[in-house]
Amino acid sequence: MARAGIGGGARAFRSTRRTRTAPAALGRLSHRADLCRVLARPRVALARSPPVPARGRALAARAPRAVSGAGERRSRTLPALIVLGILNHTALTGSRVTVSLYALSLGASPFVVGTLMGLYSFLPMWLAIGAGRMSDRVGVRGPMLAGCCGIAVGAVLPRIFPGLPVLFAATSLIGLSFMMFQVGTQHATGALGAPADRPRNFSLLALGYSVSGFTGPLTVGLLIDHASFSATFACLALLPLAPAAVLARGWLALPRKRPANAPATASGVADLLRNRHLRRVFIINGLLSMAWDLHTFFIPIYGANLGLSASLIGVILAAFAAATFVVRLAMPWIARRFAEFEVLTAALFVAGGAYALFPFVASVAPLMMLSFTLGLALGSAQPMVMSLLHSIAPAGRMGEAVGVRMSVINASTFAVPLLFGAIGSSVGIGPVFWLVGAGLAGGGFFARRR
Repeated sequence: MARAGIGGGARAFRSTRRTRTAPAALGRLSHRADLCRVLARPRVALARSPPVPARGRALAARAPRAVSGAGERRSRTLPALIVLGILNHTALTGSRVTVSLYALSLGASPFVVGTLMGLYSFLPMWLAIGAGRMSDRVGVRGPMLAGCCGIAVGAVLPRIFPGLPVLFAATSLIGLSFMMFQVGTQHATGALGAPADRPRNFSLLALGYSVSGFTGPLTVGLLIDHASFSATFACLALLPLAPAAVLARGWLALPRKRPANAPATASGVADLLRNRHLRRVFIINGLLSMAWDLHTFFIPIYGANLGLSASLIGVILAAFAAATFVVRLAMPWIARRFAEFEVLTAALFVAGGAYALFPFVASVAPLMMLSFTLGLALGSAQPMVMSLLHSIAPAGRMGEAVGVRMSVINASTFAVPLLFGAIGSSVGIGPVFWLVGAGLAGGGFFARRR
């Protein structure tokens, strides 16, 4: 009886278990059927796919190497841009010194020399923003190539047609062409790497320009003394040919034209100028540009009045360029310890003091020391201006702000030689140095104001 009860309970338990597990078993079977149907689809698709040919497998094997080649092109673009910039900037700085000394040898007045120096910036003053927009629209390679060719043509014109009148056309063409090349170079440099790499990239580019600022005046001074003005112009015309060849062959990974569906940039330049902080940066940048260009313009005239040779004048100008190179090597250390406006304030005061002392020296060594001091001050200021622009400019309008900065620089470069050339012709060079020194000191107080 007990066994019957136990057996009946066991049978009831097994029956209950089968009843409870039946839905789960059916669910598992249904799930397996669905899984089989899903797995059957890829098998059919794979069966229908044709086999990969041997050539396709070879192309797939070569694909990583193509990607690696593109990476190598990008990695060599920045060093190549620096070298191309050095060559073209050497042609620019060398032509400035050569044109001014050649014009003086032809009997030109300081006002005429100032006009020639101003023409380097007259067309860029009006066309810098448009050049930036053109590089966005068509890419940078075409404008950069046209700029190289224009520099070469402008430098060779005085060699083919000697005399004073051709210098007006040569300086205008060289200035416009270098502006086109420079806008493209800055655009390409900013597009390389991540945003965090841009300060380093622009610092390296500025170091390259410091090298060319040193070698240009020094080289042309030696060429003028040991060869002739004609040979110097011919050598300057050869420098942009190598950059033109590199750009024409398309060896560099440069930014291409803007996509058709990309939004156009608004032309609200007046809106940028209404920004109080940006306007302050632009004013300080204009004063620094004035100090830079006046040194390039007046040192050859001042040295010629003192009876210095072209080689010694080139050495004085090269001391300025060497100082800009040295201070830019130290810029990472300076930037970690001082704020941007602190560096700009110190640069304006030091530059003002250097200009105030120029009329009191008449020998090469003190002139080199003052030129070197001025180079330290002005060379430290430019990276800080670019850093402030990146911090203050509205989002999405960095290129426009840089274009306005270039227009301000070129406006200063155009107006300063004309204005101070006229003042120097009427009252002498000494008052010009003192006037500029006072203006820079006033700019120092303006930069220090919060």
